Amino acid sequence: MLIDNHGRKINYLRLAVTDRCNLRCHYCMPAEGIHFARKDNLLTIEELKLLAGTLVDQGIDKIRITGGEPFVRKELMTLLRYLSSHHGIRELSMTTNATLIGPHIAELKELGITHINLSMDAIRKETFEKITRRDQFDVVYDNLMTLIEEGFNLRINFIVLENQNEQDIIPILKLQEQYPVSVRFLEEMPFNGGSKEFQAIKWNYREILEYIRGFYPGFEQMESPPTSTSINYKIPGHAGSFGIIPSFSRTFCGSCNRLRITATGDVITCLYGKPKMNVRDLLRGNDPVPSLKSAITEVIGQRAKTGFEAQEEHKGVFENSMTSIGG
Repeated sequence: MLIDNHGRKINYLRLAVTDRCNLRCHYCMPAEGIHFARKDNLLTIEELKLLAGTLVDQGIDKIRITGGEPFVRKELMTLLRYLSSHHGIRELSMTTNATLIGPHIAELKELGITHINLSMDAIRKETFEKITRRDQFDVVYDNLMTLIEEGFNLRINFIVLENQNEQDIIPILKLQEQYPVSVRFLEEMPFNGGSKEFQAIKWNYREILEYIRGFYPGFEQMESPPTSTSINYKIPGHAGSFGIIPSFSRTFCGSCNRLRITATGDVITCLYGKPKMNVRDLLRGNDPVPSLKSAITEVIGQRAKTGFEAQEEHKGVFENSMTSIGG
């Protein structure tokens, strides 16, 4: 079992399989992209298997596969087949932009990987194309509908962006009126690859909630797991639910149970902090498991208490991109 220096049990791994993405959302990276990792710096599929298995031995029982966009990674399904058969993993899930998932939906369902977070910051085609800088809305929407029809446990993550997609908040909320999905609204975060300065946000979780209240005043707060990052609500008569994630306000740090490892092996113990070590050389060395377990235990024992404390490591300047951090 992994217990950090603040008494928090760490049982949830967010494992990135690539830093590449086929969209160019401007809140994530500049139009020209970022300096993506060389192939030989990425963890191989076999190294990802070994890493995940080792961490499961240490008490990780929930794994979310992230990117970049995970389906950009070749042989991703090989990794997913392995992880889905691992007896120690209680829940295996994915985060995706749903541009490339279509051909794999049937097998994902067969493997039991039915918990999907779909990153979708617009429900209007025009808004979608402005934010992503790509003409992929129809593909994403079709795959969204297929995932719903196939009974996936679907959470749609919508980052509220000032002067960009406010007009889509209520229209995308209507998805949970019709379908048993969760639409979750996130505060914007400063991980944009240096594409803009970032000091404060207009759309904090209180403002988002009050805006929704103006259209649906009768919603009720739902009970959520202690480690949940979202505050969840139910509108009477609606098929699904909605949630608010205070990702910039960081009200959930006290119960954080997450560990992030990037596609190149950087270990991130707090989303707002800098990497604490890299496991790539350990995985490529002799007898990697004991040294890996020891190193992970050590960094878990040195976690920042909150995201605000971890943020001080950046000295006010965030130059990294969410696609390189690993979601």
